[in-house]
Amino acid sequence: MTATTTPLPADLRRQYQEEGFFILPAVIPTPMLDMLRQECGIFVERCDREMEARGKTVDGIIHKGKRYFISNRYHESQHLYKFIFSELLAEVCRATLGPQAYLFHEQWVVKGPEQGMKFAWHQDSGYVGYPHRPYLTCWCPLDDVTEANGTVYILPHNRGGTRQTIHTHTQEAGTNDLVGYHGPDPGMPVICPAGSIVAFSSYTLHRSGANTTSKMRRVYLPQYSAAPILRPEGRLHAFAVPFLRDGRIVYDHATDR
Repeated sequence: MTATTTPLPADLRRQYQEEGFFILPAVIPTPMLDMLRQECGIFVERCDREMEARGKTVDGIIHKGKRYFISNRYHESQHLYKFIFSELLAEVCRATLGPQAYLFHEQWVVKGPEQGMKFAWHQDSGYVGYPHRPYLTCWCPLDDVTEANGTVYILPHNRGGTRQTIHTHTQEAGTNDLVGYHGPDPGMPVICPAGSIVAFSSYTLHRSGANTTSKMRRVYLPQYSAAPILRPEGRLHAFAVPFLRDGRIVYDHATDR
């Protein structure tokens, strides 16, 4: 598959509905992948400077040099929108959410070399904190991912009991991670090349291991919803940037400021 309008196969659509995920190996075009790697370096350096200026080494679930979650700053880039609102990701949204899609959230998830921390079992929806429809996470590795460098492990719906359920999440001391599963199932490790897209529901349980290699493990992670996600008081949670309407891309970079 390449960045065209070719619909994703029906078996992948079924897998997403039944198991909560699918994998598209090495589908991000090389020039786009190179751009994402360059942008990642810029944002990690910026995060380090900001934490140093505040005299911090831990900020929520960010641990300087070990693990980064740099969220909702794509407006600071001149290039990221080209990937976030690309035809490639439009087709992933059509196959999972249907004909309507909004950018809900986006972030860099980076594990530092040799000390990159694990991330506990959770559902992305566990971090929202109130009932909502499941949204789509597109986990896009910028490096080949293995168990050694801290890839993601997925617990399919039938093993995690998550097709229609958000489990109770509790905060883990020391890491500030929210934990939504304490069972014995180790999950399925995702082993795939750089430029892949791992699409999973925000209800799908997942975790990641530590990075024990000498290189960073970098992931870009845009997330999309079928409708705006609102807080209980009616305010937007993160973004609701129009992407698809009736299956067509409607995103307009000129007005997205």
